[in-house]
Amino acid sequence: MELAKTDNRILLTEDKDFGWLVFVAHMLSPGVILIRFPAAARRQLNAAVRQLIASHAGELVGSFIVLQPNSIRISRRPE
Repeated sequence: MELAKTDNRILLTEDKDFGWLVFVAHMLSPGVILIRFPAAARRQLNAAVRQLIASHAGELVGSFIVLQPNSIRISRRPE
């Protein structure tokens, strides 16, 4: 998380612990995308990430996003 913040990059991860860091530990980040794609849906992942960026580019910075097959959930950390 610190490296993403230092480099001002949105973090893509499959590790659910980043949700804890953002919402419980209140760690600041430029944004996190939590990828929740089962093995059977992996072929759709690249297209889903591209679609997320194309459709929600203005909402990515500072958000915590859960990306699942056919589902995008965007949350902001409470101020």
